[in-house]
Amino acid sequence: MRQSTSFHVAIVMDGNGRWATRRGLPRAAGHRAGAEAVRRAVEIAPGCGISALTLYAFSSDNWTRPAAEVSVLMRLFARYLRKETAELAEKGVKLTVIGRRDRLPRSLLDAITAAEQGTARGTKLELRIAVDYSARAAIQRGDLLPDVDLLIRTGGEQRLSDFLLWECAYAELWFTDRMWPDFGAAHLAAAVHEFHSRDRRFGGLPTREAV
Repeated sequence: MRQSTSFHVAIVMDGNGRWATRRGLPRAAGHRAGAEAVRRAVEIAPGCGISALTLYAFSSDNWTRPAAEVSVLMRLFARYLRKETAELAEKGVKLTVIGRRDRLPRSLLDAITAAEQGTARGTKLELRIAVDYSARAAIQRGDLLPDVDLLIRTGGEQRLSDFLLWECAYAELWFTDRMWPDFGAAHLAAAVHEFHSRDRRFGGLPTREAV
């Protein structure tokens, strides 16, 4: 059975808006709660054996959402980066942002540059945040990442939604109805546990038949 040289987890962080709506809150409250879930995931990922974590924050298709919501999201991304950069660097996290940058507001671009420069020496966890990202566009550009080992999607949907299509060719898929703001350490641990219980054959025979 082929083994990965690094344990790369990718997460489609879905359900922020619905989480808020079900609680009678504005959708922006769900996105803020989602940012807290990002913090939890980053904190516990190394302890789960994860060396690379890629988070789907904003797809290229998300530009079709109401302008007010998009504006809130862009401000939230910038605020998260400015607030978390020093702590990420202290914890050995290297942060990079993937996706198009030509459509992002200047304030967010400045925050991205500062965060990437400020965490460039991190070696404990490689954190990638996908903003204005389309996998099909990335494939066309030849802008590819290492293979994904485990793809997690929260919020009940069971599709990739143009996220890391090439890299997920042999990824194990794990779906949950739990909304992203409610996703915590126990849920990530459960996904990782199930991942390790699966027999990843990559086209070969099951392990018990290969001996």
